[in-house]
Amino acid sequence: MTTVRRLLALPEWSGAVRVLAGAAGLDEPVSAVRPLSDPAAYPPGSGGAGEVVMVTGPVEAGDWRLDALLRRVVDAGGAAVLLAAREVAYGTLRLADRLRLPLLGASADVLDLLVAARLFLAEPETDRARLVLAAHRAFDERTLAPEDVVARLGELLEAPAALLDERGQPLAGEVREPGAVRVREVVRQRVPLDDGVLLAHPALLPGAPGPSFWLVVELRGTAAGRADAVPVALSVAATAVQRWLLSHRLELERDARSRTALLGDLLRLDGEPSAQLRRRAADAGWQLTGWHVGLRIGAPPALDTVAWTAQVVRVLRSEGVDAVVVEHGDGWTGWTTFAQEPTAARVRALADTLRTANRALHGSVGAHMGVGRPHPGTSGLISTVAEAADAARLAATRPEAGFFLQVDQLGMAQLLLEWARTDTFEPAARALLAPLQDQPGDLIRTLSAYLDAESSIAETAAVLGVHRNTVAARIQRVERLLGVDLRHRDERLALHLACRTVSRPQEGFQGS
Repeated sequence: MTTVRRLLALPEWSGAVRVLAGAAGLDEPVSAVRPLSDPAAYPPGSGGAGEVVMVTGPVEAGDWRLDALLRRVVDAGGAAVLLAAREVAYGTLRLADRLRLPLLGASADVLDLLVAARLFLAEPETDRARLVLAAHRAFDERTLAPEDVVARLGELLEAPAALLDERGQPLAGEVREPGAVRVREVVRQRVPLDDGVLLAHPALLPGAPGPSFWLVVELRGTAAGRADAVPVALSVAATAVQRWLLSHRLELERDARSRTALLGDLLRLDGEPSAQLRRRAADAGWQLTGWHVGLRIGAPPALDTVAWTAQVVRVLRSEGVDAVVVEHGDGWTGWTTFAQEPTAARVRALADTLRTANRALHGSVGAHMGVGRPHPGTSGLISTVAEAADAARLAATRPEAGFFLQVDQLGMAQLLLEWARTDTFEPAARALLAPLQDQPGDLIRTLSAYLDAESSIAETAAVLGVHRNTVAARIQRVERLLGVDLRHRDERLALHLACRTVSRPQEGFQGS
């Protein structure tokens, strides 16, 4: 059904015709348009229901015949009156408002407006077809960036347009109410607004499980009358966005393969990186020097990690974490780098920030996160990433911890038991006992014997051939140097496992 509002949305009418009065009747149906040379040429009883009377000749602002015309058009069931004038007497405007009869003022040639209206009424699909052709010309086979697609769409429809991301936030363009789109529903949407309608069309790669995007256009005021024709233009524009998504996806996958291969080469290092590897890392923007804190973000196996990498980086950066993030297995491996060794307080602050980021990621993709300890250099990067991977494996089964674990926050025994099944167990044990290595008094051997003797001072003294007071003094030094309490069974177990590992004769790691 064609209405006065729909006529006002025609390209030839839009901008050339404005509503002077009687806006309450804009949604009345229109069946025909009738030219009239002057107001007096419309005698009582003429005309028909749904007719738009278009006065082609000049009309004086205070012409009483104009008031008479308005009454006669209303009596005949007419839909509107259009004048080749922008200014009309105040009394006439009040009369049009009382009669609820749209009174329109035209700045363009009335005959041109008449032709456009009659063509549209004769074939209502004409405007839709013209819009489709114009859209295909605007969005040809070239790959256009989202900003260009949105700009061309806005110009084509003469209305605000935008491309929304998976959170409902504009990636390009701007509309007044982006939040009105239900971003979790990948369907075409038509949302009523106070003074118009919001149209949204999904734009995504077919079969892609990743985030979806929406092309949105706001049709307000008289432009809302074109709402039935606009979806075809949105569909054509969405195809242009899909072409960009495909091109962008291929680029993302190529970059992801390159990053993953570089990470694999780093993690397989046995010694210092070659000049070529350092050059590849520099080209990727990765800093190998400094102190690194590793992080591992695990995700469900079915998740498209390439598609979600940008979102992961965005979440981390929103919390102030500038980290390298690499697609790696079922999730992402990453790290953040400090120029100097970070203090314990700074590491705790980083862990708190990453915990907050993980809450957001868990809510969106079901992620879990593990965080390693600070380590220097390339070898330290490998170590902290391995620690983060172990912690993440534990975090996946810890809803009570918010699916987040940091190595320093784990019970030592628990962590060492997990590491005993990984290649990172031995370096972790060495790091745990390192404060005892160069201390006098054979502290590592004393601790190992003490734990083998089930914490018996007397039996340990007998095994070592020293006085029991000597053993007691050494154990106190061990507790002080390691910051542990050997009355706790978890800490005893952790240290027992560590001693068994580092005290193997072939490793040559003996206390002095």
